[in-house]
Amino acid sequence: MTEKHEFQAEVSRLLEIVAHSLYSERQVFLRELISNASDACDKLRFLAQQDGTLAGDDTDFAVILTADEAGKTLTIADNGIGMDRDDLVANLGTIARSGTAAFVKALDAGQRKDMPLIGQFGVGFYSAFMVADKVAVESRKAGSEAGWRWESDGKGSYTIDAIDLPKRGTSIKLHLKDDAAEFLDADKLGEIVRRYSDHIAIPIKLADKTLNRASALWTRSKNEVTPEQHTEFYRHLSHGFDEPWGTLHWRAEGKIEYTALLYVPGIRPFDLFAPERKHGVKLYVRRVFVNEAPEGLVPRYLRFLRGVVDSEDLPLNVSREMLQNNPVVRLIRQGITARVLGELEKRAKDDADSYGTFWDSFGEAMKEGIFEDAENGGRVLSLARFRTTTAPDKWVGLAEYVSRMKPGQEAIYYIAGDDAKTVANSPHLEGFAKRGIEVLLLSDPVDEFWIAQTADFEGKKFASVTRGSADLDKIAEAEKPEDAKKDDATPDIAPLVALFRLALGDSVKDVRASQRLAESAVCLVADDSDMDIHLERMLRQHKQLRAAAKRILELNPAHALIQALARSLREQGDNTAVQARVSEVAKLLFDQARIVEGDKLDDPSAFAKRLASTLAAGFAAA
Repeated sequence: MTEKHEFQAEVSRLLEIVAHSLYSERQVFLRELISNASDACDKLRFLAQQDGTLAGDDTDFAVILTADEAGKTLTIADNGIGMDRDDLVANLGTIARSGTAAFVKALDAGQRKDMPLIGQFGVGFYSAFMVADKVAVESRKAGSEAGWRWESDGKGSYTIDAIDLPKRGTSIKLHLKDDAAEFLDADKLGEIVRRYSDHIAIPIKLADKTLNRASALWTRSKNEVTPEQHTEFYRHLSHGFDEPWGTLHWRAEGKIEYTALLYVPGIRPFDLFAPERKHGVKLYVRRVFVNEAPEGLVPRYLRFLRGVVDSEDLPLNVSREMLQNNPVVRLIRQGITARVLGELEKRAKDDADSYGTFWDSFGEAMKEGIFEDAENGGRVLSLARFRTTTAPDKWVGLAEYVSRMKPGQEAIYYIAGDDAKTVANSPHLEGFAKRGIEVLLLSDPVDEFWIAQTADFEGKKFASVTRGSADLDKIAEAEKPEDAKKDDATPDIAPLVALFRLALGDSVKDVRASQRLAESAVCLVADDSDMDIHLERMLRQHKQLRAAAKRILELNPAHALIQALARSLREQGDNTAVQARVSEVAKLLFDQARIVEGDKLDDPSAFAKRLASTLAAGFAAA
């Protein structure tokens, strides 16, 4: 009995995108279908190591192309793992099941050039509809006696029938459109296969002629592989259209033996920070596929890597559980990490602009390694790049920062926030800017975590400009004209500080004169023993802290308002009305400081009334 199903996605919209917008070249459909066939053979070859009955006597894996000019069909067949009814529904009947809505939305937002999207959303099979107006898939799963036929015209529905199939495997028959007849030509098919799939490790045949070299790319000598072949192999692995930013190809010999061919993507993957995201490095044992992105093979902070590792020292029947605790895997992981970090160090030294492009894409993930990788955290820290107050539009390394620290400067100063442009305008930076002190602008969520667990860099401790007293006395200010120096004399604000303490009471931890302010009247800072303000806010937002710690309010003795308030107390300090007005201003300035820090006021209505009252009193006096 024929079953009819509706696709579980926004089919008409998505297939329109696939057919007309997603792929720049129609011939890529063949690469996608051959890659799927190769994966199916890899999976069966691995499973057959554990259960020999699955492959039986049919162990010569291959992809067979059949072009029927009379019937205008092209068939891509394999003798791999095959699919049963549930597999067909799950794999072919649910388009882009990792997030169709997000996928379509991203493309509609003008991100079609972000080609790594393709590999993240499982739409490669549907590229067949670029050249075909009907696709029929016949498949029988290894170990099963039942065969199934899946068919669709790509316009909103598909059918599934139970059929008799003599052998396991999958065949995909494309009923080609009138304008796709070129894909029936043997020379054209051979050209496409050699361009996109020459690296496939099993034969790809057309009329008993093998079209590819059938030699795994990673097993070849480095000198034999061209940049073009690397690009196509990378695209085969990533299902993308970008070019790799970096290529690492080496063979390790000695204590353990393995071959690795790894790529650093040219564009940041769409799902780099998805919790379920895994690295893209496949594990082979003597050219037999074993595992897709096995846990423990690559550190999580290098999860953007794509490639292949082929080991000589693992058993073919190694299980997933054994892999996680295998000492050989740990040694390979160490080798991969060392090689990748070494390549990044070389690129950072030799081509700063290119390295900046890499850091733009992957720096946020890399910084996780500073605190996750106990062995290599220091190397990752040296590779880290930052925006700073003196270089907001370029990347600065810590070694460069330290080399231009001011005489008397003992710490690497930083400020953290949700956005680099916002933190760059913080009043906390004023005193540092006045002295020409460079401050790191940290705006990635991971920054608060690595810096909390990192004591120093080359003996220089990290210090938040929003925490503790800003001891800037040892660092000279920039030279100023003599007239400006005379204006630096400020009145004694000790009585004002005392009144502010009294007016604010338990709302603050303390009130004191500030060294860090130059233009703003006030700011809030965390005490030396307290958590950084931004980190505390993040933890509160994630419900990991219930209440905020009390802050210190700092007053700028050189600010006109603070000087006027101090002068009024000095001249009319016994006047209770004056004291009351200054107390109201104290509360107003405290709320202002909280707003600047991004805090919500406890009583916005009281703040509005106090502001209106203070402004009215000022205009009345004028």
